[in-house]
Formats: sequence, structure tokens, C-alpha cells
Amino acid sequence: MSPSRPTRADAASAGIGLVATMVACTAAGYGLGSLVGLAVPLGLLGLFAGVIVGLAVVHARFRRI
Repeated sequence: MSPSRPTRADAASAGIGLVATMVACTAAGYGLGSLVGLAVPLGLLGLFAGVIVGLAVVHARFRRI
């Protein structure tokens, strides 16, 4: 059986997964930063960590496409 071609739904799902991971990591960083008085710096750190984690998640999920 040959693999099916990627669809627009696959691309949309990958994009939403990346953005959702970025938002979740940013919120976690901001929340933890609020506890120690460094909300903005840890929020930005969470954003950049979210990009890396999001790319890893999308790669792991859609590696066969």
C-alpha cells in the first residue's frame, strides 16, 4: 500500500500544534515567573522554549509526511 499524499488538514494540524505548544510554554513560563517576580523574562524564555518543543512535537507526529 502506498502512503497517501499530505492534505491541507495535515498542514493545519501541524500549525495549530506548533502554536498551541508555544502558547502553553509561554503561559507556563509567565505563571512560574509571576511566582518569583520575573514574569516577563520567564514568559519570553517559555516562548522560545515553546518554539523548540513545538518543532520537536510536530516533527515526531508528522515525520512520515
